[in-house]
Amino acid sequence: MATTNDFKNGMILVIDRQLWSVVEFQHVKPGKGPAFVRSKLKNVLSGKTVDKTFNAGVKVETATVDRRDMQYSYLDGDMYVFMDTTTWEQTNLTAEIVGEAKDFMLEGQDVVVAFHDGEALFIELPASVVLEISFTEPGLQGDRSSGGTKPATLETGREIQVPLFLEQGEKVKVDTRSGDYLGRA
Repeated sequence: MATTNDFKNGMILVIDRQLWSVVEFQHVKPGKGPAFVRSKLKNVLSGKTVDKTFNAGVKVETATVDRRDMQYSYLDGDMYVFMDTTTWEQTNLTAEIVGEAKDFMLEGQDVVVAFHDGEALFIELPASVVLEISFTEPGLQGDRSSGGTKPATLETGREIQVPLFLEQGEKVKVDTRSGDYLGRA
């Protein structure tokens, strides 16, 4: 059990027998009335996001989540195979659990897999990854109708917007949370 004062981003709560991750929270002390905590929660299994308000100091049940360092090995049919870097044990995860993380994973990449009661919940990627541009049209210097960006396909198949000067074969740094271009690598 934890109180609303213990909230942290990424904390997993049990509300109505469902697992919810704290996306963001804010302690509010209005001039009149009691303090409260405004939070945005994301359902771990369905991905649904809701806003929820708690009275300050209320006890909330927390889930025991085991985060393990793993390495993405390969795609086997529709299952993603991960290897635990400490025990060398392999774990197969479905595309639903991997989610959008597949757009930023290369074979041999280190990730963190969260488990609850022996069942994999989700994957945490590093904040940014370096990927190669596998295809992009040549950028025309005079073309400014698109704000100086053009679409580029990364080696994982994800399409992002990059500046006009980038070419096929260059490595770029990509934000894994938003999918935005961060710079050259």
